[in-house]
Amino acid sequence: MTAAACLVLVPGLACDAAVWTAMQAALPASVQPWIAEGALQDDIGDMARTLLRDAPAERFALAGHSLGGRIALEVMRQAPQRVSHLALLDTGWQPRAGGEAGAREQTQRDELVEIARREGMRAVGERWAPGMLHADRLGDAVHDEVLAMVARQSVERFAAQQTALLARPDAADVLARIHCPTLVLCGRQDGWAPLERHEEMARRIAGARLAVVEDSGHMSPMEQPAAVAAELVAWLER
Repeated sequence: MTAAACLVLVPGLACDAAVWTAMQAALPASVQPWIAEGALQDDIGDMARTLLRDAPAERFALAGHSLGGRIALEVMRQAPQRVSHLALLDTGWQPRAGGEAGAREQTQRDELVEIARREGMRAVGERWAPGMLHADRLGDAVHDEVLAMVARQSVERFAAQQTALLARPDAADVLARIHCPTLVLCGRQDGWAPLERHEEMARRIAGARLAVVEDSGHMSPMEQPAAVAAELVAWLER
């Protein structure tokens, strides 16, 4: 595959290829997506190294959602020459905060892992999904798809991903060194990775385009797949 044709898509926490399925259907036939689901790893640096090892082309466009966006930023730290275009969806660049805020985040993530171990991943989805989706999505088909996707994940992988997120690196220095065409995209109602964070991220990346997806929470590729696909097509043409 050529860099123009090869699009690497990186799912986020407790997600798999299903997060991209509806969006992929709206992409041109010339674009050949490859889903980087990775292995059972608890370190974002290792996740990026696995992606770089397994990617189907030497150079590729790279789009990451949520945790996948943090993995994409780590790829940019390790091998920026391999990325022709970068898209960061509903994500962030900051490390875990210190003090009380950081301790609160650890408690929240540890509680979700404990629910997974005690009650299963479906219970995690039922607890987690309402904060991830636009309020109008609760109880609809997209909500059902999110619950089914989370339920498919193993407890071990979910726990490893949470460990990786708690130890996530600060990517501020990476943002300042990005020079490829970059899209920063966020659901307007994303309460997990809010719009203000994406506005700041776009300001830190030279020439980045900020796209706001209306009527969407954190799961924008599933909630508004046509709008996300349109932004990705325009980004790939830059």
